[in-house]
Amino acid sequence: MDIIKNSCDIVIFGGHGDLSFRKLLPALYHLFNDNYLDNKSRIIIISRQDISHSENIKLIKTKLLKFIEDESFKEEVFEEFQKLLYISFIDFSNNESYLDLKDLLDENSNEDRINYLSTSPNFFGGICKSLNHWNLITSKSRVVLEKPIGRDLESSKLINKEVLKYFKEGQIYRIDHYLGKDTVQNILALRFSNRFIMPLWDSSNIDHVQITVAESVGVEGRWGYYDQYGAMRDMIQNHLMQLLCLIAMEPPCSLDANNVRDEKVKVLRSFRKMSKDDVSKNSVRAQYSSGSINGVSVPGYLEGKGVENSTTETFAALRIDIDNWRWSGVPFYIRSGKRIQKRNSEIVIQFKNVPHSIFTHNKESIPSNKLIITLQPQESITLRLINKVPGLSDSMKLQEVDLELNAPVTSKRKNEAYERLLLDVIRSNPTLFMRLDEVEAAWKWADTIIEAWDENVSPMKTYNAGTHGPSAAVQLIAKDGRAWHDE
Repeated sequence: MDIIKNSCDIVIFGGHGDLSFRKLLPALYHLFNDNYLDNKSRIIIISRQDISHSENIKLIKTKLLKFIEDESFKEEVFEEFQKLLYISFIDFSNNESYLDLKDLLDENSNEDRINYLSTSPNFFGGICKSLNHWNLITSKSRVVLEKPIGRDLESSKLINKEVLKYFKEGQIYRIDHYLGKDTVQNILALRFSNRFIMPLWDSSNIDHVQITVAESVGVEGRWGYYDQYGAMRDMIQNHLMQLLCLIAMEPPCSLDANNVRDEKVKVLRSFRKMSKDDVSKNSVRAQYSSGSINGVSVPGYLEGKGVENSTTETFAALRIDIDNWRWSGVPFYIRSGKRIQKRNSEIVIQFKNVPHSIFTHNKESIPSNKLIITLQPQESITLRLINKVPGLSDSMKLQEVDLELNAPVTSKRKNEAYERLLLDVIRSNPTLFMRLDEVEAAWKWADTIIEAWDENVSPMKTYNAGTHGPSAAVQLIAKDGRAWHDE
């Protein structure tokens, strides 16, 4: 199948920020190298520092060499890629400083314009207002909003309301990079294209679901930013909620963007409301103290500058119940934390035990089947089954075996999540992006827990850096007769 090359103007606000250097520019380099962007496209870097075109090119090349694998960076490709790069200085507090950008955009007939707002959400409304003031928004313009969009439902509504003054909902792409991962998208393929999976995906067969996003890194150098958000706002309200929705959603009538997002919203609206007593029983929040990661001593969270008395959680675990026919009685256990023993993101679907075991001579119980969807550090899907141990023993011994469900690798390089998501924005495909009602439903649920935590309904726990988290998180699931999948 021939690749359709795309031509557009991509304007990156915050183009000299960490996200741009680490993810956005490498993704655009790869899209260009793989022929998804043609040489008529332009990548316009918006900087709050007034530097020359040559200085911008030199800086971007230095960053690409740092963040792109050696074998993927080619001098001859960069020589062509750099022809797409432009620089524009803008002071967000000065509307007149947009004139240089206006001149750049007006000299090109491209109406397809992507405005990527890789800035603090505080600037979203002002940037959109200035773009509108200088007539830089066309019918084919899109705007990409990086998370977090607000700190709660109220602030999220204010930010979205400002953006919606200038862009229609269909032009707004609220990004969650987890949804760009192949394995996350594969959840849809796994669930809705395999006949043997479909009848098993409900409360009759599934005992519970676990979703874990664990990071071994801390927040060094980012205390000021992170302390405003914490694990609930930074990870659970968006990343983990999106993963949960893909696992729990009903089959959409098609892969049309709104059909998929309609089903995700239904899941969020089916979350059982949590009273303060429920929050106390079914949630855990904690901060990491000093410890060791890979043999290296690391400081505790409260040792950071300016956060000595912080009540911001670096770890959160919750039990979520979904009140609908498919999931009644099936708890979803979710957790996310920093300075955990190892980096690991996975979804575990644990099936119920067989109703009666014929292997009565076995002293040990038969382990439950599990479907393990791993997102980090390596993406994979594994079905854990029970099999006979080979041999001539007169008693049948059983063992767990893994059935790998991973597609064969057909390319030399695995595409990064931001490549998929940026390409979808370029193609005007919003399926993997969050709609306004989806964002608000997630915030509405999260706010209840955050407000209860603010009242200290669930007291702050601690855990040593380099462990699996606080013991209270173990008790959260153990009191239901279950255990976390930690391997």
